[in-house]
Amino acid sequence: MANTNGERHAFQAEVSKLLGLMANSLYREKEIFLRELISNASDACDKLRYSAITRPELLGDDAALAVTITPDSKSGVLVVADNGIGMNRQELIDNLGTIARSGTEAFVKQMAETQDGGDGQDEQEGEDGLAAGLIGQFGVGFYSSFMVAKRVEVVTRRAGEAEGWRWRSDGSGSFSITPEADAARGTRIELHLRKDAREFLEPLRVRTVVKAYSDHIGLPIWLENESGQKEMVNEGSALWSRPKSEIDETQYREFYHHIAHMPGDPWHTIHLHAEGRIEYTALLFVPDTKPFDLFDPIRKHRVRLYVRRVFITDECEGLIPPYLRFMRGVVDSSDLALNVSRETLQNDPILAKIRTGLVKRILSDLAKRAKKAPDAYASFWENFGAVLKEGLYEDAEQKDRLLPLVRFQSVSGGDRWLSLDEYVEAMPEQQEAIYYISGDDPAALRRSPQVEGFRARGIDVLLMADPVDQFWLPTVGAFKEKPFRSITQGASDLDSFPVREDEKTEMADAAPPGEMDKLIALVKLTLADTVKDVRTSGRLTDSPVCLVADEGDLDMHLERLLRQHNHELPVQKRVLEINPSHDLTRALARMVGQKGATEALEDAAHLLMDQALILEGEPVPDPTAFTKRLSGLVSRALTE
Repeated sequence: MANTNGERHAFQAEVSKLLGLMANSLYREKEIFLRELISNASDACDKLRYSAITRPELLGDDAALAVTITPDSKSGVLVVADNGIGMNRQELIDNLGTIARSGTEAFVKQMAETQDGGDGQDEQEGEDGLAAGLIGQFGVGFYSSFMVAKRVEVVTRRAGEAEGWRWRSDGSGSFSITPEADAARGTRIELHLRKDAREFLEPLRVRTVVKAYSDHIGLPIWLENESGQKEMVNEGSALWSRPKSEIDETQYREFYHHIAHMPGDPWHTIHLHAEGRIEYTALLFVPDTKPFDLFDPIRKHRVRLYVRRVFITDECEGLIPPYLRFMRGVVDSSDLALNVSRETLQNDPILAKIRTGLVKRILSDLAKRAKKAPDAYASFWENFGAVLKEGLYEDAEQKDRLLPLVRFQSVSGGDRWLSLDEYVEAMPEQQEAIYYISGDDPAALRRSPQVEGFRARGIDVLLMADPVDQFWLPTVGAFKEKPFRSITQGASDLDSFPVREDEKTEMADAAPPGEMDKLIALVKLTLADTVKDVRTSGRLTDSPVCLVADEGDLDMHLERLLRQHNHELPVQKRVLEINPSHDLTRALARMVGQKGATEALEDAAHLLMDQALILEGEPVPDPTAFTKRLSGLVSRALTE
């Protein structure tokens, strides 16, 4: 690194690891660095253009915003410069010294592990894929410079400020910042290229990369030769403003990479131009992978708003609802005022109509994909289904459009995703409700004792494994006049459904009603206030007991979720249901009234309750008492 007397700073730990991987690894797609730097420069110009709406003095006499690329083969330096918003000292430290994005550490670790393992071509392909995934997705596009540069210097001055600054680093773990008296407005990035990256000093190579990745950038990209002559090397028009017939898939894909800062390709592209009382253009993408911040509590979308090609904001809450926050792209309106502020946007009636039109189009396109390509739609659902379901309780106007899009796994369906229409169509004739069970893990739900009776009768049960399910279900209530009903809440209504013939041979006869009534009375007396009630169950075939919520009480899974989020709830006692056909309960029923059996039966009552809690994934209230009772019961059984 050049010797400077400026202040020195250490990179954030995650940045140091990332730079080490980039600088010491080989990547086939080194040219990505230029795409990322041009995208950053374009964003900087967009920000200045917006700020100048209310502060025109920021532009001064340099209003022609552009990106300029200057290769200098003699010095081995490639310069990428813009006259956009620029940075001050603190922004240099914040933007070029840290990665303030959660989850980066895990991806850096994964990249390092891939680098250490494997051999030959497979190893190289793994490194390339992870490198491309990190670049863009975490806002680390600038750091891709170190794939080609042995040293990077950034000269910058923020618009409206007098002080300029120079940032230097060789990517080895630290950077320096010094004042720069002659800095022009904007940002100038000087890349001192490695010997194996000198190809990017050739004008033809630069021209080819710009055409491939950045042709859509909505401002001029100039290529300046060593004599100072310039040529514009991009189309220079916003891609979304062009007719669809003039755009190919490659251009859509590269614009997606530019606007989304994500790896992979778009799963679906929507390019629309709405005319009439309100005119707007939108170019939107559904990603093929989950954005890293999909479940961020802020629930911020990443669709940019433009007015007549002037960037306004990427933080317009009223443009896209939170349940569609996975969308990426741009919306450009000619009907909004150019000097509109972010605050007034939230209550703008024109924006509300644009939002309604966008939501309808997005949901319509999703419905078409779901019908024409169910397998592809299943991959979309695995990525974004939990988010899309948020709309069922947030957006009542779109409920009828959203419900057909929802997919579920079920007790009998394996990994197949099932629509509500398919579930209703397959229901037995006498089934009046859509049955479901809630929990965290689909595999555990399939093993739940509460589903045994439904499986024995050939009745499928939907698995509600996302936390959001507990909130939209009470809001929606029913689908096609079929109410949603939790199988862990209220009394079982399975008596009207016949047991399948192949299940009858596996089911034992129930204990005589008189004996079972006495056992239930004893269990109820022993457990006292621990349970709300004890009763025989029609929903059990293999398990001896289970817990259910009484009619009108909170679903058990919802109660757990609320308690996990520190909601204060009154104690809700559960109903203990006993399987009268199980070997254990039949044996206990025969013991009732026998001399000397009271203590063993009382211990068994507590053990039945503890077993039901364990099956629900709940802790037993007294582990010491549980082990003593279990040991005593086993000892008595072995000595008899």
